[in-house]
This record gives sequence, C-alpha cells and structure tokens, in this order.
Amino acid sequence: MKKQYFFLLLPLYIIAVFYLAVTTPISPHEAKLLYASHNIASTLLHWSSVVIPGFIGLRVFFVFFGFLSIWLFYELSRRHFKKREDAYLSTFIFMLLPGIITASVLANVGIIVLPLVLLFVLLYEERKMIFLPLIMLVLFFIHEASILFFVAVFLYGFIHKDKKLTIMASAFLFAFIYLAKGISISGRPSGHFAEIFGLYATLFSPLVFLYYFYTMYRIFLRGKKNLLWYISFTAFAFSLLLSIRQRIYLTDFAPYVLAAVVLMLDQYHQSIRVRLPEFQVWYRRGFYLIVGSLILSALVIIFHKITYEISSNPQKHFAKRIYQPYALAKALKSKGIDCYDTKNEHEKYQLRYYGIRSCVN
Repeated sequence: MKKQYFFLLLPLYIIAVFYLAVTTPISPHEAKLLYASHNIASTLLHWSSVVIPGFIGLRVFFVFFGFLSIWLFYELSRRHFKKREDAYLSTFIFMLLPGIITASVLANVGIIVLPLVLLFVLLYEERKMIFLPLIMLVLFFIHEASILFFVAVFLYGFIHKDKKLTIMASAFLFAFIYLAKGISISGRPSGHFAEIFGLYATLFSPLVFLYYFYTMYRIFLRGKKNLLWYISFTAFAFSLLLSIRQRIYLTDFAPYVLAAVVLMLDQYHQSIRVRLPEFQVWYRRGFYLIVGSLILSALVIIFHKITYEISSNPQKHFAKRIYQPYALAKALKSKGIDCYDTKNEHEKYQLRYYGIRSCVN
C-alpha cells in the first residue's frame, strides 16, 4: 500500500472510531464493568465517566489505547518488513480487524493489554531487555490471562536458549502458581469447541481467520518461529483446548492473537514472491477477496446503527443488546417512569446507567 493511500484513509478511520465511541450506547459488558467489576478497565471507566459526560466519557481511555496499539503495530511492521509499503498494508489490515475496531470503541481490558504485548515484542527485538520486566510486571497485575503470555515467552526463551527471557518468564509463572492466579479451568466436555471458531471469525472476519489458522499451522510445521508466533500460537492453542471444557472469553486471548497479522502478511509474501508473475494471479485474487471481506466486515461495524434501524427483524441483529435497553430507557423516561425490573442482569446495569433503577430495591 502506498503511503499517500494510507494517510488518506487514516483520518477517515479516526473519524469513524470517534463516531462510534460517541454514538454507540453502553454495551452489556461495559455496564457490568462499570457497576460490578473492579479490574483496571473498570477503574478507567469510572475515572473517565466522571470527567467527561456522555458515551465518549466511558471510552476515551480505550480509544487512546486503540490508537496506541495501531501505532505500535506499525512500528513493529516497519521493523519486520523491508518495504515501507508492506508496513502500511499490514497496519491497514490490522486496524480494520473487527476485533480492533470494537475493542477501541467499547471498553474492555484487551485493548489495554494489546499495546503492552506489542511494546514487549518491539523492545525484545531491539534487545532493550532492561524494560521487559516492567512490562511483564504490569501484565501480571492487570490481566489474569497473561499467564498464557508468560508460558509463550518461557517456551520461546527455553527453545531458543535465551536465558534471561527464560528466567524472567519462569519467575512470573511461579508467582502465578503461588498466588493461584490465572485462567479459571472448570466444567466438563461440552459444545463450546465449535463456538470458539465463530468467535474468532467475528474477531478477524471469517476469511481472515481462515488465513490466520493456515499461517499458524504452516509456521508450526516448517516456518521460522519468532517470539510473536509463540505468543499468538500459544494463546490460540490454549483457547481451543479450554473451549472443549468451558465457555471462553475472547478478551482473555484476543490481545495475544491479533498481533499475528504481521506473520500472515509475511506468509503471503513468501508464497507469492517465489513464483513467476503468471503463477501469482490466483494468489493475488485470493488476497483481494480476503481484504475485500475484511473491509466489508469493518463497514458493517461502522454502520451497524443504520443496519439495526432498517432491519426488518431487529431481534436477530447483533447490536440488539446495545440498542434495546437504550430504547427502553428512553420510552420509560418519556412516560415518567424511573424504575423497571428485568431478569437480565446486564440489562439491569445498562438501565441503571440511563437512570432507570430497579423497582424492587
């Protein structure tokens, strides 16, 4: 992608993200973070909502972390690819991922973790080891699922004989075990394994996820396994294993998986640049199809409000859990009603944000 195209599209992307952050009503997950959670994302929600009114007040920190992630990903791409055009293309694909757009707009812990992971990889590749323990310490405290990150770093350090990295990762893994922190493992074999593929398809967009799966598998078999691959593959593999027994939450795994866009584009270049031009046609068509589907997925998210309003069956729309409580609160207030009882816990928190309390309490 040429530089002028990227910087032409970037302002439009920024406007779209701010538009979504300003106009999208509070989501069920955000409402629960605001009223029933005590993690770092909840703390930032409270801080910003007190200072800045409206929906943007809930999300200003997370919009910042989203843009920071894009900048760090560009820096990572710039060091990974020889051609600057490849870095722009990689960053363009990364910022259009549905998981990046939604994480930048809706408050969640994943978008706080992602720039830390990208910064860790950047600093490691530049051999600035002195800063790595600090990043690891922050990840240890703010994200229970970061145990996957430390497992990946330990495996990389052990296999590649990096003693410093192995020792640091081992120390944090022992701390996780000693303090009984980490991902909760429970349940029994159930039907969540198929569900996880649908979740990843929404995170990446369906065709991009298929290529992500192919990239991880191909590198596993015979590709060069760098630190970024270990982090992404470890999180992805653990998510598949855990989904056999229990329902998983993408915010636990997404920050460690999404950065693999660099590896995906690198794999595509390795496939196409070793072939003569006449044998590159189908590879290029496949690439255009995948990027086209990604752009379509991004547009569906950006214009989701319009599609919800014109939908013939809003009950089946993916945004109904956001807009139905908002519409209900407006209807109740127009009738002078300030309390409402619902069995849906998330909806109760959403209505509470709009000033509609429970009638029982």
